[in-house]
Amino acid sequence: MSYLNMNDEKLLPTVVELNTLLADYHVYYQNLRNFHWNILGDNFFELHEKFEELYTDARVKIDEIAERILTLRYHPMSNLKDYLKASSIEEVSSKKTDKEMVESILNNHSVLLKQMSKVIDKAEQTNDEGTIDLIGAYIRELEKSSWMLDAFTKETASQLNEV
Repeated sequence: MSYLNMNDEKLLPTVVELNTLLADYHVYYQNLRNFHWNILGDNFFELHEKFEELYTDARVKIDEIAERILTLRYHPMSNLKDYLKASSIEEVSSKKTDKEMVESILNNHSVLLKQMSKVIDKAEQTNDEGTIDLIGAYIRELEKSSWMLDAFTKETASQLNEV
């Protein structure tokens, strides 16, 4: 690959992990849409808006991941059946309470963060700084979103750890 100064074949393990991340993000995105459409109860307004914010962010990341795969001169996965087969995130029921929905999203975040670490590990082996930079930013953003959602699940009297 002349314009990136990287060897196409050595990038394949990174692309495989990026495609898995792409699949994970697609299922996560649909779970968020599901919750956005089906949230009920006292926290409707707050969570309806939050779920929309999260799925809008996921939609952007889906496009960026696919474009990164294309930049590395490979085809991104693009079929729903392939996403469902490759993803470690499962589709979820809409029949959940608000806190169960948030806990499900936090579980999805855990899967996404693990997959992002796999992408980084493979990208480091080929000095693929573009992928490392992209996914590193995603990790930081997802950790912050996870902290905020986790705070939502806590009781008001809960405390953080002391230093």
